[in-house]
Amino acid sequence: MTALSAAYEAARKDGIMVDVPVLASTTIYKGALVVDLGTGFASVGDDGSGYVFLGVAVETVDNSAGTDGAKSVRVNKTGSYKYAMSGGATQTNLGVRVYITDDNTVATSTTNSVACGYVVEYVDTTYVQVRIDRDVV
Repeated sequence: MTALSAAYEAARKDGIMVDVPVLASTTIYKGALVVDLGTGFASVGDDGSGYVFLGVAVETVDNSAGTDGAKSVRVNKTGSYKYAMSGGATQTNLGVRVYITDDNTVATSTTNSVACGYVVEYVDTTYVQVRIDRDVV
């Protein structure tokens, strides 16, 4: 493409919720932390090398019998969500960046550091509320 020489309608979308094609042989449950494994397809949250955080699943999508992209999952790209804190939660976690352990658990450190947000509320000794906006792609 070339640089603009006239007005252009850029087809704006809010981007708060987007559809992402799902990896083959994958089931993503509503409320799951969702990642891209480097394939361009959504998968369940995990602490893998090169994985990128995509958001939080709005719905359950079963693509266990499908091919890559046969189904899509809607993911939220903004907001705060309650997740279990690996090793237990404390009030001192407030403001701390957290990383994905699995599709329902976060930690203050992990092997591959797949960031998913910051703790905005200590809920109890098991759970924290995580704001995802700054770490979602």
